[in-house]
Amino acid sequence: MPESGTTEAAPRSVGATIELEGLTKRYPGSDRPAVDNVSMEIAAGETVILVGPSGCGKSTTLKMINRLIEPTGGRIRIGGEDVTDMDPVKLRRTIGYAIQASGLFPHMTVAQNIALVPKMLRWPSARVRDRVEEMLDLVGLDPGEFRDRYPRQLSGGQQQRVGVARALAADPPVLLMDEPFGAVDPITRDHLQDELIRLQRELHKTIVFVTHDFDEAIKIGDRIAVLREQSHIAQFDTPEAILTNPADDFVSGFVGAGAALKRLNLTRVRDVPITDYPTVGVDDPLDEISARLRSAGTDEVLVLDKRGRPYKWLRRGDIVRAQGSLARAGVLVHDTVTRDATLRDALEAVLTDNTGRVAVTGRRGAYEGVVDVETLMNSVHELLEADRLEAREAQAGLEEQRAAQTHAEQEGAHPPGDRGEAQA
Repeated sequence: MPESGTTEAAPRSVGATIELEGLTKRYPGSDRPAVDNVSMEIAAGETVILVGPSGCGKSTTLKMINRLIEPTGGRIRIGGEDVTDMDPVKLRRTIGYAIQASGLFPHMTVAQNIALVPKMLRWPSARVRDRVEEMLDLVGLDPGEFRDRYPRQLSGGQQQRVGVARALAADPPVLLMDEPFGAVDPITRDHLQDELIRLQRELHKTIVFVTHDFDEAIKIGDRIAVLREQSHIAQFDTPEAILTNPADDFVSGFVGAGAALKRLNLTRVRDVPITDYPTVGVDDPLDEISARLRSAGTDEVLVLDKRGRPYKWLRRGDIVRAQGSLARAGVLVHDTVTRDATLRDALEAVLTDNTGRVAVTGRRGAYEGVVDVETLMNSVHELLEADRLEAREAQAGLEEQRAAQTHAEQEGAHPPGDRGEAQA
């Protein structure tokens, strides 16, 4: 039995299958449907990306799953249950939904925003309170610091994290995301994508994610549905399959140039060696930092802030110029990557930083190690070599197939009996 005043953790729900059958949306007065007869099966726990040009109907398709837009025709099944005729309000309380502008209520605190759906579902107060704490921690925000803030007191990236926390608060099996990271700067967007990948590895929800950015689709998706007009499916496959074998010219055009380099989005920082690096605390005395440099046998250390997050790169000469304070010494860490970041993210971070390396962080930005440019370039070289080998093998197979076909045609033109008669 749990102690008095505590709540027993409920078992977490995992993802549910989603089946779309002939899903259609026709708006009044329109001579053609916005979405035309879309059928798709999404496995439980899978992340599927809907990607396509503006106006192709991808957001409309997404919003029909939770009935924010009512279908004109077709069926929707979630976990095998037909939800097409279900009360749409009840349905939406069982599906997480995150949008581009976070959708937070400005007059509510962070905690109140996250607690919204659990309260509607009449969860006990203690369970709601515990869930708010859990969700803030899950998305990398300190509950003590952020619980009582209002959305206006948050950065764009923090608002999006709270938006995801709210979408997951009632533990739905399905999470729908409509361009959720489209309104933040590129660095914040990369980190939010990494956070979503980490969350999915922990939670195993079924995620349907809309984006117009194919690089984002490659990075996040287990499978990608490339959509034409009216949400007609041009190709529905894994990122690797679409990059290496696009179905037609439309898909090739959407993939764009540099497919081999885009494959850098398929390899994660966790797949390459991450090394430890000498670190010191921001409040450590300068003489202790000097001693740490000497014992480490390096010319540089990484200074961590009070929460263990990368703060500055500090060289021996910086200590001389510090004049008793680290505030005027060292080079600020401008970017970090997580273990779920792609090699492309890491390479971009390294190339924009004159240190030749980038710090790797975990939950709440805490330091975990370093990956350097040499390691990344070796991995890039291995990927490109693998691509070239694959291309050579494919070419050799094609030439062998053509040779066999030519031989068969020649055999057909001169049957054995004909050749024997000619020799006689």
